[in-house]
Amino acid sequence: MVALAFLIPLGLLVQQLAHERALAAAERQTAILVSVLAVTTDARTVAEVIATTSQGDFDRLAIHGLTDGTIGTGHAAARDVALAAERHQTVEAAVPGGLAYLEPVEIGPDQVAVIEVHIPDSELTAGVRSAWLALTWVAVGLVIVAGVVGDRLAARVVRPARRLAAAATALGEGDLEVRVQPCGPRELAEAGVAFNQMADRLALLRTAERELVADLSHRLRTPLTGLRLDVDALDGADRRAGQGDDPDRRRTVARVRRAIATLEHEIDVLIRTTRQSAAEEPAAAPARCDASQVIRERMTFWSAVAADQERTCRVLAPPTPVPVPVPASELATALDAVLGNAFRYTPQGTAVEVAVSRHEGWVAVRVDDAGPGIADPDLALRRGASGRGSTGLGLDIARRVAEDGGGSVSVDRAQLGGASVVMLFADADVAPTQPSRLGLIGRLTREPRARKQPRSRPPSG
Repeated sequence: MVALAFLIPLGLLVQQLAHERALAAAERQTAILVSVLAVTTDARTVAEVIATTSQGDFDRLAIHGLTDGTIGTGHAAARDVALAAERHQTVEAAVPGGLAYLEPVEIGPDQVAVIEVHIPDSELTAGVRSAWLALTWVAVGLVIVAGVVGDRLAARVVRPARRLAAAATALGEGDLEVRVQPCGPRELAEAGVAFNQMADRLALLRTAERELVADLSHRLRTPLTGLRLDVDALDGADRRAGQGDDPDRRRTVARVRRAIATLEHEIDVLIRTTRQSAAEEPAAAPARCDASQVIRERMTFWSAVAADQERTCRVLAPPTPVPVPVPASELATALDAVLGNAFRYTPQGTAVEVAVSRHEGWVAVRVDDAGPGIADPDLALRRGASGRGSTGLGLDIARRVAEDGGGSVSVDRAQLGGASVVMLFADADVAPTQPSRLGLIGRLTREPRARKQPRSRPPSG
């Protein structure tokens, strides 16, 4: 736009200058003839003078109004010649092939001669085309140079911005070691410095969080040690009192010891994991586990708890592997969270059923109970929300693990009459052939049991 703003006026100015240059040449010719006419009006003498001018012929010069008639070749119309003589003013008249310059001259009392100079179009536009071409090349060159310079200047802004965006993406993906070199304009350099400060702060906060979790986990070892000693003392007291042969008490003590050992192991793993810094974390391969095996292992513990509480506990797990894309510890945690809620918020003696199914690229883990059910499923799935005074984290843990495995969690009414929690995972070996539909998958997990024990579905309340 700037080049056009200068190119168009300059082109018009060049054209005007060429026109004025041709008129100036015509004025010089008329000045010579005016001087001659001031000395003599003899036609032969005037003709000889015209022959000696730079024009060199009578096709370009003419004198009207002499006593001997017109000398030379006239191109202007008679009315234009009469107008110049009448007004005693210079007249520029357009004629075929150019322009006629008419200059009136008084050669006697009440006698006016008109000198005509014919200016062809070639002289009116002499040099205009070449000047326009030169101006066009100059404009194109300026645009190209401005584009290159603008690109280089923009690169100074774009490159730091791209590096900052790439670093922000890496930080969002968990790379706390990423930093940027502040450069570019002052604003981007300040943004780079702020980004580095933010990354340092995040690294410190993560380290502090890990240390806090490790410290809290370590503090749990003291009451666990005391609990283990209390169990040992209780077992010794029972033996001295003659109650050591009671099979129920032996099973209870053994189960408590296993629970304490499992809890101590989990705390040790938690301490070791949280002590690792972000830089020391290895690039782990995609996690996966056999959902059927994990559930059978965990149900060994929960079945014993159910037996103590006189609950009917049924496990429906296929003998073949059922792979899901989550670690075994995460799946066990989610299952423990859901079963813990079922055992905690249902009366003793309430039946519990756990089932695993695999269908069209999806794996469903279902936990049903025969308790009162969940009045508000949406509230139960909300983190930190609970209608029974708990922390409200149990179902949220299950939801997070299911989402990490490519699925989700739904809460519905169970065939047993209580709550039915379905954790849906993507099959680790088979790509899903249809979108996640918890209702369909949940019903499919209940079909084997429904065929064996047909009963009407209680109305959802």
